[in-house]
Amino acid sequence: METSRFEQGSQALAAIDGKGGQDVIDSLQDIAPDLGRWIVEFAFGDIYTREGLSLQQRELVTIGSLVTQGDTAPQLTVHIQGALNVGLSKESVIEAILQCVPYVGFPRVINAINVARKVFASADEDSAESKA
Repeated sequence: METSRFEQGSQALAAIDGKGGQDVIDSLQDIAPDLGRWIVEFAFGDIYTREGLSLQQRELVTIGSLVTQGDTAPQLTVHIQGALNVGLSKESVIEAILQCVPYVGFPRVINAINVARKVFASADEDSAESKA
């Protein structure tokens, strides 16, 4: 039996972005459920599951793209957490963000670094709680 785009996308979304990704989809259900379905089917079912790049590489590209767009703090939060979820180090995430400085400037990179700081602090808290 072939897996549907939605099922495949849901599996990828859960593996990469976990609760944060599902929260985004859930937040759209009352106003734009089709948008949530498109995110699952297209972004995660069609794009994230392609061969050619690892999930780590895909998250680095996604983070770089979000930094260049600016005003994407909610999406950066989800994808920085996703980057950690797929095994990227905090240092790799920071380097990916810093790589954007010559192309988009300091303000957007500073904003992205501040998002990363919050995500890292939350991840550290979660890690400390799970060890306790």
